[in-house]
Amino acid sequence: MRRARVALVHDYLTQRGGAERVLLAMMARFPSAPIYTSIFASSKTFPEFREANVTTTWLDRDMFRHDHRRALPFLSSAFETLAVDAEVAICSSSGWAHGVRATGKKLVYCHTPARWLYLRDQYLGNRPNAFNALGLAILSRSLKRWDQRKAAEADKYLTQSSAIQKRIADIYGIEAEVVPGPHTIDPTGTQRSVEGLRPGYLLCVSRLLPYKNVDAIIVAMRHLTDLKLVIVGDGPERGRLSAVSGPNVAFLGVTSDEELRWLYANSRCLLAAAHEDYGLTPLEAAAFGTPVAVLRKGGFVDTVVQDVTGIFFDRETPDSIADAVTRLLGREWDRYAIRRHAANYTVDKFGRKLEHHVSALLNKAPVSDAG
Repeated sequence: MRRARVALVHDYLTQRGGAERVLLAMMARFPSAPIYTSIFASSKTFPEFREANVTTTWLDRDMFRHDHRRALPFLSSAFETLAVDAEVAICSSSGWAHGVRATGKKLVYCHTPARWLYLRDQYLGNRPNAFNALGLAILSRSLKRWDQRKAAEADKYLTQSSAIQKRIADIYGIEAEVVPGPHTIDPTGTQRSVEGLRPGYLLCVSRLLPYKNVDAIIVAMRHLTDLKLVIVGDGPERGRLSAVSGPNVAFLGVTSDEELRWLYANSRCLLAAAHEDYGLTPLEAAAFGTPVAVLRKGGFVDTVVQDVTGIFFDRETPDSIADAVTRLLGREWDRYAIRRHAANYTVDKFGRKLEHHVSALLNKAPVSDAG
């Protein structure tokens, strides 16, 4: 069997998040590349992965497909036993994928150093799963040693934002190069309306996790009773968030890309209050000319242009969010300028930058398909 030129490695394929969209962009550039991951729940992630050549670890079983967070204490050993035979292994990592045994060069695209190791309280929130909290507390010291040793094995580190570039430097002592992730939702694609929903709502697109601060956005809607908030996404916080929501908040769960296009195109603005590593959803909204109101922290600082594509609020509190919405809706926005900003973050531009780094590691001329 011919050795792969490029292989793609990803933490786990169990959800439809920003990191998985970046992996789709990597697949677009290297369509023949095999994918290595710990757990693959094909029904819970993007359908494109079902047609890919996916290799998994011994963790790929029902209990972990249902809740990948239960596997956190075991992921280091799973990846350390995963051998990737390719000239370049591109590791799409939020904590574990960079730990694979690569026979060739290792190029890490780091979404963030592991939150559950270095920002554990933020990741688990005020209501941590007892199994995860106890397991990570016991293993934290050894996992950090493992993580930093594996980070040092990389031949090149890339990351998505200046915020994560600093975090990588602080934790690993590695100078990563920023290669911004693309938005992968095609604004010219087919749209499908959501039944019972009329244009003119506020939109929040987020996994429902503690550090996403969706609860603050929901409480802010108590000050905006004449407006409707639509929340796209799912996660372990769904039940609690539903319980604190008023009648002007609707949960749609996971939607198709056709529905998501319609939701972005017909919303008045996108809201986000997370301490985000990158800030992909503002770029997705911008592709449709939709302005955003976001927290002035993390990756949002890189992907949002004040007074051009949206506005910032400085605290993740309901009052700050409500005030930002009022200010945003009280002015006119140049939707063409917003879309022009999004055009700087295309799949093709991301792929060409990634291909440049692969070629540099191999000291060879760029190619269009490195599979």
